[in-house]
Amino acid sequence: MPLIVKDYSWTQTESKVHISVPLKGMNAKQVDIFATDEYLKVHFPPFFFEAFLFAPVYDDKSIAKIGNGVALFTLQKQKEELWDQLSNNEDKCKQKEIREKAILKAQEKATADSQAKAEKQQEESKFALKTMMKLEEEERARIEKIKHEECKKAATEFENWKLKHTLKEEEEAVQSQQHNIQSDRNTETCEISKADRLSESRSSGRLGIPQQGKENVPGPRSCGNIKVNFTPRVFPTALRESRLPDEEEWLKKQAEARRTVAADLAELDDLKPEERNPDWLKEKGDKFFVAGNYQAALNAYNLALKLNRKLPALYSNRAACHLKLRNLHKAIEDSSQVSTSQHLISVTNTTFPPKMKITSVYMSWQALELLNPPVADNASARLKAHVRRGTAFCELELYVEGLQEYQAALKIDPNNPKLQEDVQKIRDIVQGASG
Repeated sequence: MPLIVKDYSWTQTESKVHISVPLKGMNAKQVDIFATDEYLKVHFPPFFFEAFLFAPVYDDKSIAKIGNGVALFTLQKQKEELWDQLSNNEDKCKQKEIREKAILKAQEKATADSQAKAEKQQEESKFALKTMMKLEEEERARIEKIKHEECKKAATEFENWKLKHTLKEEEEAVQSQQHNIQSDRNTETCEISKADRLSESRSSGRLGIPQQGKENVPGPRSCGNIKVNFTPRVFPTALRESRLPDEEEWLKKQAEARRTVAADLAELDDLKPEERNPDWLKEKGDKFFVAGNYQAALNAYNLALKLNRKLPALYSNRAACHLKLRNLHKAIEDSSQVSTSQHLISVTNTTFPPKMKITSVYMSWQALELLNPPVADNASARLKAHVRRGTAFCELELYVEGLQEYQAALKIDPNNPKLQEDVQKIRDIVQGASG
């Protein structure tokens, strides 16, 4: 049975009541306090204190403090007046009713607080969702605006090119027409001059009848146009600079390019004139890549490679697109520099999937292979190709091969702190896996 605390003290003003309850040396964590507008309870086993207040108070404005072995309560009165006593002397039935009423009121308040808290959390979640949707909509609108501006810019460039091309054709046609008119005028002038000479000869009696004392002088030659046809040179260099091996190599490349274009002729029939230019397609692919449209950039580089398979920048940039699109195997192919025979030896020691082993053996004209011989002018391109292939290997968890590629890039630029840091990270991963 609990021990009732009776040595408490209380004071009051017209608006407040101050109650001091001794805690009998108990720890503050062991004290249980329960209060409503008409009831106050302090329980710290085995001691118990309760008070059925003389008049109602504001429980939400009341304050309880525990310290120095005392529990201090400051209760705000609902009605400003002085109490005759702290507790009402009610019978046990009335006290029980007040307790049950206080417990019920506390439960209702807790339920209301919990519901209010849940509603507040729901409102905060809705607000956060609306904010996120608004940000996504703004980002989508920004991307669409960039796309629209790029399309508008491309259309403007095409119209300008088309207008310039049309003006050039018209100018050439006018020049050709003027040249033809001038030629006709020269011919007509020569014919008139000839007719005048013949008429003068007839009138003077010199046509076939020589005069005495004068030599037989032949008439003037007739005017005309002489057409000179030159044999076209296939290799566009001066004769004194021509070299037979270079000419044969150039002719071989031209024949190969024609075969490549002829193979894709059905696909290239619908292309506009500027779209048949690999450099123009590369620039468009670069713009798409900067804008974050990696699939469009990949399509542009693919079409450019069908037109010219010997531009290392196309393979390097397409490897970057494959990295962004997580096409890691294709990124390795586009960045590769090894020849077919060397790759047959090294690929057996790797853990590539079967498809990767087959396609890697037949790769050709890749970025690093086209950047031979390694010179200072292509050092930057070779460094990018090594880094991109190393990144693809690391994404495939082939850290040994990735480390080799990063070390090759570091040989090109030994003083690059970013490369040094990446090489150390990959080396730590490899050593950790082997340990």
